[in-house]
Amino acid sequence: MIRLFNVYVPTRLLILLVMDPLIIFVSFMLAVVFCIGRDSFVVLGYQYGFYKLSVVTVLTILGFDLFDLYDLDRNAFQKESHCRLFVVLGLLCCFMAVVGYVFPGLLLGKGSLTVGVVLVTFALFSWRECYAWLARQRYFRERVYVLGSGAWAEGIVNILRTQPELGMELVGWIGTTGSALDTNGSLGENLLNAVRKNRARRVIVAIRDRRNRMPIRELLELSLSGVKVDDASTIYQRVSGKIDVDSLVPSALIFGTGFKLDPAFMLARRVISVVASLVLFGLFLPLIPFIIVTIKLSSPGSVLYRQKRVGRNGKVFTLLKFRTMRCDAESSTGPTWALKGDPRITRAGRWLRSTRLDEVPQLWNVFHGDMEFVGPRPERPELEELLIREIPYYTIRHVIRPGITGWAQVCYEYGASIEGAKEKLKYDIYYIKNMGLGIDLFIILRSFKVVLLGRGAR
Repeated sequence: MIRLFNVYVPTRLLILLVMDPLIIFVSFMLAVVFCIGRDSFVVLGYQYGFYKLSVVTVLTILGFDLFDLYDLDRNAFQKESHCRLFVVLGLLCCFMAVVGYVFPGLLLGKGSLTVGVVLVTFALFSWRECYAWLARQRYFRERVYVLGSGAWAEGIVNILRTQPELGMELVGWIGTTGSALDTNGSLGENLLNAVRKNRARRVIVAIRDRRNRMPIRELLELSLSGVKVDDASTIYQRVSGKIDVDSLVPSALIFGTGFKLDPAFMLARRVISVVASLVLFGLFLPLIPFIIVTIKLSSPGSVLYRQKRVGRNGKVFTLLKFRTMRCDAESSTGPTWALKGDPRITRAGRWLRSTRLDEVPQLWNVFHGDMEFVGPRPERPELEELLIREIPYYTIRHVIRPGITGWAQVCYEYGASIEGAKEKLKYDIYYIKNMGLGIDLFIILRSFKVVLLGRGAR
């Protein structure tokens, strides 16, 4: 895996993200040269041809992402992947036909875009077939050996076995579930022999209690010989995008990398959030009268819903939303999580939640300073008290302002239980550790996809 803008990206995914745009752009450029001939240089260089081809390339890549063509788990089924690829290219044809009809001057002329779509289709299908074949070859995978026993080691082993998109091949494992490691000195010797016999290039250490149990000398010898030695928690973070709070120790927070809130970065982040809130409010302003009328017609009560939430440093603030539930929604139950198919949600509220338009008033919270654009979602004080008692390190999420969207929101479904909140906390802590403008941009782009596809709403 490669670290890119504080996000760990599988190498195979990065290859797709580099090759797909290159193939699309080159295919359309060849189509222009083929159809226009000698004048292609003028069209490309002086009639904004390169810019037009770049826009078509970007739109195609966004379509690929929207249809999960960069989801390596879903693309394990090659026929389904080809079907979605064909759908995106079909939609691209329709889009260009509409643009060509409304704005004919935007097309490059002489049927070059039509020929380009044909070339792109053939090239991409051929490339994806080649990529699928390469991904199945063992010599493209890193050979990995796991050192450890018990549930922690078994979890790492299961990740390696069930996620081939990581590009790692499990070649051995010292330890079984529930067994104790050998402490009589033979463990290190067995490790050396096993790693050399299986030609492993990486050793993952999955030992919880390391006191007098780590074969330090042998691991150092392997490291000096070129074998990568990694801690299991590091690998777990990279492949899952979250930090296991059950294995988290204070020393990792104090001495580990990340968890550094740079003042300059926090100031830049704040400025971006304020500007974005003003711009988005201007974009949503024409919709607000329609939303107000829809809420009023669906059920009696106020348009805005005010709710206490916990913000930075545990400070309670008033969060604003468009009302999506009946006014008496919690009269009998008290504060509680929304459930799937919750009967308390009004008809208009269900539509507002699915489109996330109910969260538009939170732009005021961002502008006011209660929230940022990206960060952990704020929780209600009544539920916070329960979660702090039940979940270790829960208050870490309070070191930054909460956000309208966050890493947990784009990586995990709606959490409506203590276990769900614990799972979301794992993503929130990972985000706080790896905060940066790159991962913020990634979250915003993924949030648009979540909204467009209506995922995770309740």
